[in-house]
Amino acid sequence: SGGLIGGFVFKKARKLKNDKVLETFGLELMNVKHPQEVRRNSIQTGNLFIYGKTNYLYAIRLQYGRDFILFKKAPQQGAEIKAVFAVGPTIGVVAPYYVEYFPEGGGGFTARAQYDPSISFDYIAGTGRLFEGLGQSTITPGANLKAALNFELGTLKSQVTGFEAGFLLDAYVKEVEMMPSSKNYAVFPTLFLTLFYGNRK
Repeated sequence: SGGLIGGFVFKKARKLKNDKVLETFGLELMNVKHPQEVRRNSIQTGNLFIYGKTNYLYAIRLQYGRDFILFKKAPQQGAEIKAVFAVGPTIGVVAPYYVEYFPEGGGGFTARAQYDPSISFDYIAGTGRLFEGLGQSTITPGANLKAALNFELGTLKSQVTGFEAGFLLDAYVKEVEMMPSSKNYAVFPTLFLTLFYGNRK
């Protein structure tokens, strides 16, 4: 639900007394998309915009979990495979989605405002400016749960590279209105693939 590049993940892990279990702390910053989002071209300018979208949803996820080592990597070769489980609170930042449009009788000048259905498709020129309206955001709290497999492929002991693939569930205390003309949701299930790079001390 985040597109090709949904956001960024920061993760720190440390070994517990059991050599095959790691304690993990994570922070994820993600853009969550509505399932019905489709980019359209403005008939006025050709610029892209998302018709019918009124709000962005940015998910700030704090996570605490465990990584269980299933297969340990041989020195200088192979892959280490871990089962990953994490849970934590989610801060949903709901920010208005601005469009640039030609007001009727505006003499060819454009205006920018949060999209609402009263703005005709034919008059929309494109999206607003980057981060426009972010100061008018509201907060919707929630929680997240993640289960995944982690494949560490690095050949150097001091480096950590690989990918993580799995399932994540975001659940908010109420529906998040992103597209008023479509069904809106409070729960967002996601299949994800994360590419990572880091270091080991």
